[in-house]
Amino acid sequence: MTVRDNTIMERFETTVDGQVAYAAYRMEGQVIVFTHTVVPEAIGGRGIATELVKAGLASARERALQVTPRCPVFRAFMKRHADTHDLLSPEGRQLIED
Repeated sequence: MTVRDNTIMERFETTVDGQVAYAAYRMEGQVIVFTHTVVPEAIGGRGIATELVKAGLASARERALQVTPRCPVFRAFMKRHADTHDLLSPEGRQLIED
């Protein structure tokens, strides 16, 4: 599965079986705010959301961006993976502590 950053639409996306799954974001200076993740039901249950999260976080790390995980999928992933906590913005830290 190939995940690409569609900067025009502000989302990380992949196409599986003709269906597009994506993780939407917006930039706020040096912070990438992940707002929601969509995986069509027809391709659900294959770990696609996790791959989108991993790609988004890897991109943030490469670009030295902080992350605010407003999306529940990103928030849950980052809560479970302490190795991603260094990416958190101050707001992001509050979100995963709630």
